[in-house]
Amino acid sequence: MIDLTLDEIRALLAPGIASNAAFDGWSDAARDMAADAAAIDRDVAALAFPGGAVDMVDAWFASVDARMADALPAETLATMKIRERITALVEARLATVFPDREALRRALSILSMPQHLARAASLGWRSVDLIWRQAGDTATDYNHYTKRTILLGVYGATVTVFLDDDSEGWADTRAFLARRIEGIMRFEKAKAGFLARGEYRPSLSRFIGRLRYPVS
Repeated sequence: MIDLTLDEIRALLAPGIASNAAFDGWSDAARDMAADAAAIDRDVAALAFPGGAVDMVDAWFASVDARMADALPAETLATMKIRERITALVEARLATVFPDREALRRALSILSMPQHLARAASLGWRSVDLIWRQAGDTATDYNHYTKRTILLGVYGATVTVFLDDDSEGWADTRAFLARRIEGIMRFEKAKAGFLARGEYRPSLSRFIGRLRYPVS
């Protein structure tokens, strides 16, 4: 095999580690088995994940995000309304992890540990940021943060339903997600209306400025 960078090794091994993690946890054993399957030296594989389990989870989530984006290219999303784009992207991400739901459950258990909460928040933000960017969001003001914060909550709640959903085609999860996405859209519509009305409200700062510097 040609020489690979550690980043490339992480990306190569992450799906295999996830498959093994369902039975062996996010452990050295899961990593070593994935390395053997990919003909990667075990010591080199260990170097690729210096942080242990949380680094393996990080790499897997990154691979899931990449597969989600590949599943829905820009030309496909362009034909959809914004709520359809968000829904399709979240469902694509869930479909990617569906075969490894037990690995996901174990990954979330690791990330819920106090020492990993900051990392967990960072990984969640990375995923919802990608979803919004894939959906075409270009906001750079506070809307950038409110959209992602709300979607992060929606996605987290949806995953909780998803992990124990035995309905056909995880229909219960899809219905739950649809209701939550509808809530996001209603909020965004209400917020836009509020901001539009705000443009015609008296500005306190402008009024004070005129008191200090009256128009001649």
